[in-house]
Amino acid sequence: MDQTTRRRGRPKGFNSPTSKTTIQSLDRAFDVLDCLAARDGLTLTDIAETLEQSPATIHRVLATLEARGIVDSDTGTQTWFIGAMAYRIGSAFLRRSGVVERARASMRELMQSTGETANLGIEQAGQVMFISQVETPQTIRAFFPPGTVSPMHASGIGKALLAQYADDRMAAFLKAHALTRFTDRTITDPDALREDMALTRARGWAWDDEEKAAGMRCVAAPIFNIFAEPVAGISVSGPTHRMDLARIEEIGAMVREAAAAVSRALGAETNKPSQVADQAAS
Repeated sequence: MDQTTRRRGRPKGFNSPTSKTTIQSLDRAFDVLDCLAARDGLTLTDIAETLEQSPATIHRVLATLEARGIVDSDTGTQTWFIGAMAYRIGSAFLRRSGVVERARASMRELMQSTGETANLGIEQAGQVMFISQVETPQTIRAFFPPGTVSPMHASGIGKALLAQYADDRMAAFLKAHALTRFTDRTITDPDALREDMALTRARGWAWDDEEKAAGMRCVAAPIFNIFAEPVAGISVSGPTHRMDLARIEEIGAMVREAAAAVSRALGAETNKPSQVADQAAS
């Protein structure tokens, strides 16, 4: 083989720890997108001040992104928003597993049977990322736009997935992530969290009892793939005056059955716990 011939795909020295592999302008563009995704409509000044960049620099980034449809602007209010092309690009991520499409019917049924908002989430970089939602028509309801992230230990879906961790993986998680307190009901003690995970495995569903936001509850169950691996979680969430303690067991059973239906659609064996969960519980 000619020594001058290089493999396609990555430049020479790509894996060198001393090589600079980031593009500053592209990195700045993603900062702008993150900023816009966090709020519903921002002015040029808002973005520049948040990112501590000059308005001229931010305007060039926005103009470039707007030309590709990744951001949109409202000329009347001089505000900027995430554009349709950003959604199209992001949806390619959701197509990787097919879980969104497979879960949609079960989510609709879950919302109708419980009267509360149904959610679908996955683990992403040690947090829960919500990727789909079917909202209840109720005026007071939970709302998690796709892309919203939440801490694992204070989320119904997060705890449903944490409960599938083997002991060594749970230990690594606790070492890497602080159990931040959000309300006086948040579980912040590692031993208490492990106990809660054992209860979750035993009954097949987890719940967030006002642990992230006062006045809101969430009940969730894990979704497994054909390899009995937890790949997502499904939940219902709503205010405590509707999701009262008398309904939790009933809702938990509904959520568990919905998760089992989606798992079957992904090729998993019906109502079988994951091998990882079995190991963790033993």
